[in-house]
Amino acid sequence: MIMRVSRRSTLAGLGVALTLPGIARAQAPSAAEATAIAKEAWIYAYPMMENYNTWHRQAVDSKSPEYVGGFNRFRHYSEPFTPANHDVVTPNNDTPYSWAWLDLRAEPMVLTVPTVPKGRYYVCQWVDLFTYNFAYVGVRATGAEGASYMFVGPNWKGETPTGIRRVFQAETEIVGTLTRTALDGPADVANVQAIQAGMKLQPLSAFLGQAAPPPAPPISFPPPDKAKEASHDFIGYLNFFLQFAMPPHLSELALRQRFEKIGIGPGKPWDAAKVDPALLAAIDAGVKEGQKALQDKLAVTFDSNGLFGPRDPAKNDYLARAAAANKGLYGNSLAEAWYGGYVGDGAKPATVHFAAGKLPPANFFWSMTLYTLPERFLYANAIERYSIGDRTKGLKYGADGSLTLYVSHEPPDGDARANWLPAPAGKYSVVARIYGPKPDLMSGMWKLPPLQPQT
Repeated sequence: MIMRVSRRSTLAGLGVALTLPGIARAQAPSAAEATAIAKEAWIYAYPMMENYNTWHRQAVDSKSPEYVGGFNRFRHYSEPFTPANHDVVTPNNDTPYSWAWLDLRAEPMVLTVPTVPKGRYYVCQWVDLFTYNFAYVGVRATGAEGASYMFVGPNWKGETPTGIRRVFQAETEIVGTLTRTALDGPADVANVQAIQAGMKLQPLSAFLGQAAPPPAPPISFPPPDKAKEASHDFIGYLNFFLQFAMPPHLSELALRQRFEKIGIGPGKPWDAAKVDPALLAAIDAGVKEGQKALQDKLAVTFDSNGLFGPRDPAKNDYLARAAAANKGLYGNSLAEAWYGGYVGDGAKPATVHFAAGKLPPANFFWSMTLYTLPERFLYANAIERYSIGDRTKGLKYGADGSLTLYVSHEPPDGDARANWLPAPAGKYSVVARIYGPKPDLMSGMWKLPPLQPQT
């Protein structure tokens, strides 16, 4: 019997150091070390690459349908999503989106928001390139009153100007917002549009009525490429991102130094053709190990508790950050919204039963939206109901205040039809969204009831 031994394992067993241009041989990692570093680095980079695939389309690629017009400007959407909308997967029909991406290299940017009527929910969620939720403006976080807020990059130092309520400092020089404004059906579109029209982005110089500083140097944006992101060439993307994240967060100094051993550094060129093939093989092996680790994490991740938020609560759990980007890129922090859901088959009718006193604990509102699988788009149905929740008109509650929802392809009989969420005849997913979760939900005491097959 002849045992086949891979080149990677042979080199690792012999303790052979791999070489990289510009790195002394004594500093070069062994194959085993390079693989371990690459696994860690790919997991670290994954949410940033997922993020880039969105903001490149929205702020850079003018031919993309999602293009918002470049940096430092809003693009608002106000119409309810329908099954014909395929711009994004798992679209949120409760709160139309407003998107913007800021380039903070030249100067800070100022966000001005209007006063909103009592009972109107909106939230401006701000993410950095790492996908951390670093800032919130909205009804929960800052109140319903109009005000101006300043966003600055990691190297900004200065006083808060007059007229600015608060300064938010980001770790990266490029940041984005996914802003959501609550919509109560098609008749409410004009009201949403009026609120969106009152949201304004300005450079600080324009806000203060001063001359603008010199513009920042142009950026050479690499085209997104899923195949490269899943290979040793992910390093080129990570090097591109890190140039906008300087200086490093203090908790990542050792991490960044370790990454340097396989050619990772802010703005550093990456040309795989100039790298030792053995090192490339070791890096590719690490990428595969990182991908497996992510899939294993996804297999045991069922709701949003602990997934989305700022850096400090996350405690640099990069695998959880990667799972969050995969499960729901730009998910809200738990204080703002909770997410959970189900996978089912519409040919097999099922129910979701909320016992008396056990309705979703929301300070604002809750909903459940159904999507086709594997497409993850809204499901076209005769009654044009794509989601159901506490704002759905005509729901039938039990005498004790309980609520039973019906999920099926064929409509249920009698009064149950009022609580029907139509589904395709095959596989579907349902995403539950609870806005302004109450303490029982945030602590994990309240659980989403199961999707129960009907007998």
